[in-house]
Amino acid sequence: MANETQMVTMEKIISLCKRRGFIFPGSEIYGGLANSWDYGPLGAQLRKNIKDSWWNFFVQSRADMFGLDAAILMNPKVWKASGHVDTFEDPLVDCKNCQSRFRADHIDEEWKTVDFRTQACPNCEKKTLTQPRQFNLMFQTAIGPVQDTGNTVYLRPETAQGIFVNFKNVMQTMRPKLPFGIGQIGKAFRNEITPGNFTFRTLEFEQMEIEYFVRPQEWEQQFEMWLSQMHAWGKQIGLDANKVHDNNIAPEELSHYSKRTVDVEFDYPFGRKELWGLAYRTDYDLKQHQEHSGEDLQFVDQATQEKFIPHVIEPSIGVDRTLLALLLSVYTEESAPTAAGESDTRVVLKFPPHIAPYTVAVLPLSKKPELQTVAEPLFHELRKYWNTEYDETQSIGKRYRRQDEIGTPFCVTVDFDSLTDNAVTVRDRDTMKQERIPISQLINYFRDRLSF
Repeated sequence: MANETQMVTMEKIISLCKRRGFIFPGSEIYGGLANSWDYGPLGAQLRKNIKDSWWNFFVQSRADMFGLDAAILMNPKVWKASGHVDTFEDPLVDCKNCQSRFRADHIDEEWKTVDFRTQACPNCEKKTLTQPRQFNLMFQTAIGPVQDTGNTVYLRPETAQGIFVNFKNVMQTMRPKLPFGIGQIGKAFRNEITPGNFTFRTLEFEQMEIEYFVRPQEWEQQFEMWLSQMHAWGKQIGLDANKVHDNNIAPEELSHYSKRTVDVEFDYPFGRKELWGLAYRTDYDLKQHQEHSGEDLQFVDQATQEKFIPHVIEPSIGVDRTLLALLLSVYTEESAPTAAGESDTRVVLKFPPHIAPYTVAVLPLSKKPELQTVAEPLFHELRKYWNTEYDETQSIGKRYRRQDEIGTPFCVTVDFDSLTDNAVTVRDRDTMKQERIPISQLINYFRDRLSF
């Protein structure tokens, strides 16, 4: 039995992601762009699997949920009504000597009471910092070829407002009963100073958000239900539950729209930081949009004709942070015997099968045509059902290790005996156990093992 040998570090994760095609530095051939990352072939598939799992768990499988895909660009009045124009800011300080810019709270947690003119710059160590100034985090752009104040729009800093401004449309078209929710997956953008730490905080990111509309007296019950559901989904996709913690945000630190917020935090190698958020937004957003738009955004109970603005529970999950936490959860180094009987270290990503970028890899023992006549049709048959890779390079041992390192649950080896016994060798990623399975039974074999 293999034994775990070492703990994961960010350096190991970053190296693996680049080497195996999960995540690349953005614009790399031009020297990169700070805090931007591109997802390679395996990373793109892993992102899709995470999003598909979220959609199935939180939207598709529930009778009280509806999906939405709102536009990134919205009327700027939306952001005035939501409070983002006036309150969505970070305190920034500048260094007059080296021209660096920092978030004040990253330099000193007590930044509101600190005289930064006496503080040393984290970069050049000169005492040439300015006092904090508030900086709005929304990216601005312009509609049309000429930029002026009359055609300014914003890249959305969150996906939630697209749900709120479509509340009336969903009400009229779907005729829901309370409680009900609207969920969507989409890009958001924040022009903020980031501390690095790989993909933990970036300028461009993707959110999986729900606005769940409830009667005011039911919010506490529904809040606890959604917190439980978030943890259940995290377990289903393979997050290490021992590294996940709930942090109730203190009242004085709550956002302007929130009456209660729980940050679901994760133990990253660089510290315990926010992974997801669950907020009770009261009726703040719908009230604001009703006031600013002049539209009636009340819910009408068809049974009693009661009219009121519902309150909102918001489970918010970031795709990028989830993917990073997942990589840190499933990364394993184990001591394993080699073919020569010596001890070696193998790296394994122990994804649940439905989350892994590839589910099955077909590996012909050699490139000889007679093996390819069996392996290639088998590959095309398996890929009808699961994400399947075909790999005929290097030795079979090295190919096994590569598939371990990218998290493929099963390898199917086609060897010369396959030409006569019509069977293949199936290797399990986690146990390294190998079984001889008739090709005619292979589909059912995997179906039995890949249900969840």
